[in-house]
Amino acid sequence: MVLFTDGGSTKCDWVLLNAKGKKILQTQTLGLNPTVISPEELESRILYNPQLREIMMEVEKVDFYGAGCGTKTPRNVLHQVLKELFSNAAVTVQEDLAAAVYAVTTLPGIICILGTGSNSCFFDGTHIHSPIPALGYSIMDEASGNYFGKQLLRDYFYQKMPTHLAEKFEENFNLNADEIKVNLYQKSNPNAYLASFAQFIFTEKCADPYFKALLEEGLERFIQARILTFKEARNFPVHFIGSIAHFSKEIIENCFARYGLHLGNVVQRPMDGLVTYYQQKIQSSKH
Repeated sequence: MVLFTDGGSTKCDWVLLNAKGKKILQTQTLGLNPTVISPEELESRILYNPQLREIMMEVEKVDFYGAGCGTKTPRNVLHQVLKELFSNAAVTVQEDLAAAVYAVTTLPGIICILGTGSNSCFFDGTHIHSPIPALGYSIMDEASGNYFGKQLLRDYFYQKMPTHLAEKFEENFNLNADEIKVNLYQKSNPNAYLASFAQFIFTEKCADPYFKALLEEGLERFIQARILTFKEARNFPVHFIGSIAHFSKEIIENCFARYGLHLGNVVQRPMDGLVTYYQQKIQSSKH
C-alpha cells in the first residue's frame, strides 16, 4: 500500500491506495511544514489522527510532498519523523512543487503554487527545475496567503485600509496587538496564522477596489520574481495550484495579458490530480 500527501503549512491531505490503485483512505491533519514546526509537534500532529495510527504498520511506501521541504535540513527532519512512525515503509520526502507538477500537467510548463506560501518551477516534461530556493514567509512568498495577510494587517494598523473595510476586519478577527505578537513570535505556524487573515479578501460579497489593487500588486511581484526569471516564461503555459490562485484567476489573467504570458490550468486542490497520477503509475507497473 502506498500513502502519499499534499502537505501545506495550514493542512495536509493524505491518501492511501492499495496494490490495485483503489483509494482506501483519505484523511487530513494540520500542516506539517518542517521549517516552522518542531519535530515533536510534527509527530504529534500525525499521531493525533486515529486513521493514520491504525495503518502505520501496514503501509509499504510513504511519499510526502510538502511545503518547507525544498532544502535538505528540514526535509531530513521530516523524513526521520515519518520513518520512525511508518517503520515498515520506504519513505521519500519532496517539496510540494513536485506534487503540483504531477497534479496539473505531463507536458512542459511553469508551475506555480499560491496557497499559504508561494513557489514556482519549470517542468521540462521529465525534470523539475527550481533554481531559486524557497526561503519562506519572512523573505519571499509573494502573492501567497501569508503575504496578503501581512499586507492586510499592515494596512489596518497603519490606517491605510478603507474605513468601511477596517470596521468589517475588526468584526472578523481578533486584532489585539498582544494576541497578534504571541501568534507571530511565540507559537508555531506563524505563516499559516498570517494566511488566515487573507480569507477576508475573498469572503467579502462585493469586490472592492482596495482588494483588487492589493491582489494586483502581490501578483505583479510574484510574476516579476517567480515567473519572468525563467527564460521559458513566454514559450510555455503557466499553471497554478492553490486557493489564492483559484480565487484570483481573473486578476491573474489580466496581469498575464500585460506580460504576454499564457495561463494554463488553475487547480484549487491538487490531491485529485495526484491520485490519478499514482493510479496510473500503479497500472503501468503491471504491464
